[in-house]
Amino acid sequence: MSVTLSQGRIGFASRLGFGASGIGTLYRDVSEAQAAEVLAEAYDGGMRYFDSAPLYGHGLSEHRLGSFLRTIDRKTVTVSTKVGRYLVPPYGETVNYGLWASPLRLKPVFDYSYAGTMRSLEQSASRLGIAEFDLIYIHDVDRFTHGDAYERRFNEAIEGCYRALDDLRKAGHIKAIGVGVNEGDVATRFIKACSLDALMMAGRYTLLDRGAEADLLPEARRQGVEIVVAGVFNSGILAVGPGNSGTTFDYGAPPEDVVIRAKAIEAICDRYGVPLQATAIQFPFRNPQVSAAVIGMSRPERIAQNLGWAELSIPEALWGEIEQLFEPVRRQLKQE
Repeated sequence: MSVTLSQGRIGFASRLGFGASGIGTLYRDVSEAQAAEVLAEAYDGGMRYFDSAPLYGHGLSEHRLGSFLRTIDRKTVTVSTKVGRYLVPPYGETVNYGLWASPLRLKPVFDYSYAGTMRSLEQSASRLGIAEFDLIYIHDVDRFTHGDAYERRFNEAIEGCYRALDDLRKAGHIKAIGVGVNEGDVATRFIKACSLDALMMAGRYTLLDRGAEADLLPEARRQGVEIVVAGVFNSGILAVGPGNSGTTFDYGAPPEDVVIRAKAIEAICDRYGVPLQATAIQFPFRNPQVSAAVIGMSRPERIAQNLGWAELSIPEALWGEIEQLFEPVRRQLKQE
């Protein structure tokens, strides 16, 4: 697979994208120098799509990505960020910084209204140092994030976020509108409710999770919506292998059936002498609806490693064996 091949009407500058959550200190501290190095390595390696969000490091990710963007030709890259939150000083409040090891000391505020969307974009423009956006995702409008408030937040996002972004798209200030969520039925609902250009789906179209095949991918194909895949390693189990202690699946302990499936896939890869990680990265691109995949990285050595896995030649017979393994799962999805 070519990592630099543009796909679809959005025209991603590379198929493999750099997910900037890591440089926002997701799980571990990352210095300014390390962040600058990993971004430069990614660009020099041929990655030309960079994705961030206000949430990542509470603005730190966008700030660092913006510093890098000012060193290159802006026209050579695709840049996306997200709306749904803006940042405010906590003014003495106790802020839960969650997964971020060393974020900016700012408080994220959920706001999917029209005005809140504009405020979020103004802040992102200042941190990134750009006025025109390639792609903006409406972020985290799902049950996991909002619980009982999901229905209200969904309606707010349609009436607020989407309307604001659509006005900006019509005026030529943003090229494309997307939604970034982790739940397939929510993503499908968005595609049916408004005119989207892209959908970022994390963890639901991977070697281990084919949930997107049931409704999301067919609806995206009907509506002409491009798919951007995130979470190709399902948060760790496909990056380090199912047999390693401490491995995670979707940020938690992997269920037994997932471990069994992962070990079976790993055994197939071993027979063909193909790294499990290469298979995980390349799998989504077998579907023509997938235009790009975003991988989060915060260590320079991971850049060459992931690019190498993305370019590795994989025998068609290996894919055939994995499809046979998944046939019972696919039949179950159709029944549901």
